[in-house]
Amino acid sequence: MDERRVILESALSENLEGLAALEREHARMVEASLDSNADDEHDPEGATIAFEREQLVAALTRTRAARSRIEAAMAELEAGRYGICASCGNPIALERLEARPLATLCITCAQRASS
Repeated sequence: MDERRVILESALSENLEGLAALEREHARMVEASLDSNADDEHDPEGATIAFEREQLVAALTRTRAARSRIEAAMAELEAGRYGICASCGNPIALERLEARPLATLCITCAQRASS
């Protein structure tokens, strides 16, 4: 099997596991709030509860966006464009893709862009 495909499938698997965990946590939080008569506005712990809920929703949003980017990268793989530097057109090293599966720049171009 193509190593690049393995990299993306692993990233997708990790993402889906993380997403499932976040969704379970979110469901527990919603369920707990239904059983509670806590008023975030007047409860001394309210701001903390609201903050935790917002943090969890933000994590869900980021994780879903990452899944979309991984799925787009898989489509690029099918089209023969995944692992090709968007700047210079050279292949991106497998070691870089293993570390950053969604990298679009080779190390040289990434260093140049960050300077």
